[in-house]
Order: sequence, then structure tokens, then C-alpha cells
Amino acid sequence: MLTDVKLRTLTRRESLYRVADGGGLAIEVPPAGALRWRFRYRFNGKAKMLSFGTYPDVKASEARNLRDDARRFLRQGIDPSAQRQEKKRTPAIVPDAQTFGAIAREWIARQEVADVTANKNRWIMETFLLPDLGNRPIREITSRELLITLRKIERTGKLETAKRARVKAGQVFRHAILEGLCENDPTPSLRGALKSPRPKHHASITDPARVGELLRAIDGFSGQQVTLYALKLAPLVFVRPGELRHAEWSEIDLDRAMWRIPAARMKMNSAHLVPLSKQAVALLRELFEITGEGRHVFPGMLSSSRPMSENTVNAALRRLGYSNEEMTGHGFRSMAATLLNEQGWNADAIERQLSHAESNKVREAYTHAAQYLDERVRMMQAWANYLDGLRSGAVVVPFRRAG
Repeated sequence: MLTDVKLRTLTRRESLYRVADGGGLAIEVPPAGALRWRFRYRFNGKAKMLSFGTYPDVKASEARNLRDDARRFLRQGIDPSAQRQEKKRTPAIVPDAQTFGAIAREWIARQEVADVTANKNRWIMETFLLPDLGNRPIREITSRELLITLRKIERTGKLETAKRARVKAGQVFRHAILEGLCENDPTPSLRGALKSPRPKHHASITDPARVGELLRAIDGFSGQQVTLYALKLAPLVFVRPGELRHAEWSEIDLDRAMWRIPAARMKMNSAHLVPLSKQAVALLRELFEITGEGRHVFPGMLSSSRPMSENTVNAALRRLGYSNEEMTGHGFRSMAATLLNEQGWNADAIERQLSHAESNKVREAYTHAAQYLDERVRMMQAWANYLDGLRSGAVVVPFRRAG
């Protein structure tokens, strides 16, 4: 991988040569003149090359981002070079189509991400970036202008949002570059210009004795019945809170003890399988008698056409006496991850059950979801049995995974 030091010290030769950076990206060193970024790839069996500008105007990190964006186009069956040329040949682009706002909305519409991610992208754009930049021609926006907008967010105390807004703005600029609507992405020069948010940790109980106390407290919950079932199921399935509250009966096969969450509702935009223990199936059969005629497993209190509120589980935990620093709905995931790892289960199987996936993995709807599935089925049943032991107050010897 090329560094600034390496790039600045490249020597000129009598003839042009290239130095590879990786993934098809290389820097072209001519006998004289600026160094040029080139991305070499194949499309329909033909070798092609795309220019990403010159160094140092385009930094190495920016060129790599453009390379990654171009490779995403290729995975969608789109030739990034041909698309750029088509845009240049099309004279009917009205000025409004070249504004940051128009390009941002086009970028959002093209993203193949989960609905929750798309909504967050739209919220960041509409709330924080578009009020200042939406009507500005994208090719005229400078690093300083973008920084002023980002620091407005920072001054409100939303440090993580400011950071995310910079990342999203960069994705819009790189999309515009590939579309031939601007030449540079100003966001790389802003790295380090914003305050770093403090790492956020979801409060969780992981001490076995205290886990037993929590489970017994849940059993004694006297609030809404649907909320009680959500509290009881949360530790058994340890999905993300949003995935739990949006669960639909059509996704759950009680006879086969499997919950299939579609890709559109997953953070990683990849379908997910949740093996259901006997205990989870029993709870869901009971709940089906209450909410089974509707769409949602956990319908809202005011309208059965919508799922329960995102704050319902956390509010119930507060009602049980657990503060936000002690336990959260998301904390059931940390609880399971910590104890399952301590008890010897395959770390890869645990990560897959948590629906953690490396960003460079191919998203294959069923194959990816089914990784380590046999072991995960055994693990989820053993986990439910272990929780039963903790709930009863017995001294539970940590179980080990079956071979």
C-alpha cells in the first residue's frame, strides 16, 4: 500500500511506469508532470482503465475510496468507465441535478442497504447536511465549507453524528465523481478536524449470579403482557432490539424452530437465521395466542399495525429497577457473547449468531445466514438450558460445546 512518503519519493524514469497500490489501483509515474491515479479492471472479459485524478490533489486514501466505489459498481454489473462517459455525452443535465442535494438523494436511492440504514442516511442528509449544502453545486463545495457545516453539528454535542455526516458526505462526493459531476472529494482533508466521540458501550450484566437475578426479575414483571414476552425472549435469541421488536409471524416457523429474518431488516443487509430453543418456541406459542392474528409478533400498544416502541424493553428494564448504566435491551447480546465465549463455544459460530459479518464478505442471502448452523442450533438450546439453571438459582457448571 502506497504511503505519502513513498509517493513523494518516487523517482522519474525515461519512460512511464506504474506502482501498484492494491485492488487494481496504481499510481502512474510519467517522465515529467503530475503523478496520475489509475484503476485497472476487467469488464465483460476486456481490460479497462479509469482515471482518478492526479497526486497530490487526490490523496491515496481518496483514490482508494474511489476504487472501492468503482468495484461496487462492477459487482452490480455496471461498467464505471462507460457510465462516466455516458454522463459526459449527455448534455441535458439541468443545473439542479448537479447540486449536492440532488446527488445525495440519488445516492440514497441507489444504496442496497437495510431499511433502517437507508432511513438513517436520509435523516443525516435531510437534518444536518442539506439545509446548508443542498442547493450548492457539488463541484463548488470546498473542504472549509463542509467543515463549517459539520462543526455546527459538533457544537450541539452530537459528535458521533458529525463523524457519520462527514462519512456520508464523502460517499456522496465519490458517487458524484464516478458520475462525472465533480472532480474531487473534500472529506479526506477533514480527518482529525472534528472531535472524536467517546466509545459507546451498551450496559450489560454478565456475572452469572446477577444474570439469574435479572431473569427472575423479568419473570415477576407486572406490566403489559406483550412486553413481558419481549423481555423473556430477548436473552434467548439475543438479536438487536430493532430486529426483535420488528419481528413478524410470517418469519417464524415454530414447527421447525427457526426464525428467518429477511435481509431488508438486518444491519448488515444479509438474511439471518435464529435457531429457536424449546423454551423460545414455547414462549412464542403462548404469545401466538395473543398476537398471532396480526402481522407483528410484538405489536404496539396504540396500534396493532405497528410494532412496539423502540423504548419499550429499556423502559421495562428501568421499571424492574435496572438503570441505563446496568442493563439495556442491547445488553442481552453482550451477555450472550461474553458467557458463550467463556464457555468454550466456537467464536465464529457465536459471531455468526450475533449476525456480525466482515464488510468484504459476499452477501449471499441463505448461504451466509446458514454458516455454522448445526452448531448454532446446539448452542442456542444449550444456552437456553443454561439460563434456566441460572434462573432457578442453582450453581451452574459452565457447559462446553458439543463436539
